[in-house]
Amino acid sequence: MKTRLIISTIIISFSISLHAQDSDQVMSQIKAAIKSMNASALASHFSDRIDLETPGIDGSYSKNQAEVIINDFFKKEPLKSFTINHQGSSNDGSKYMIGTYINKSDKEYRVYILIKISGDNFKINQLQFEED
Repeated sequence: MKTRLIISTIIISFSISLHAQDSDQVMSQIKAAIKSMNASALASHFSDRIDLETPGIDGSYSKNQAEVIINDFFKKEPLKSFTINHQGSSNDGSKYMIGTYINKSDKEYRVYILIKISGDNFKINQLQFEED
């Protein structure tokens, strides 16, 4: 009986650590996609529907619509720098990142990214680029 308990504990711990590694990897890929202004790479992490906000646009969009909107944002607001100021998680397993996107004209945008587990993957459910 003790052996089963120990094995179960090891399996659960291993599963939790794999999810943590997966979320860290996804968050790194999201940061890299923004830093390279690669809308396609960023969209690969979108949920099927995503709440998206950019200047003049705010709503719920399909993955494909959101990719077009983000691509347009990157073209209109070319990146000078992107930094993550804070990141964390909530009790339901969601992850979030808050950062600062500065365009080449030194206009700053506060970036908020909410990531939730969808099936076995972490997906972006909400993405905001708000003018500071």
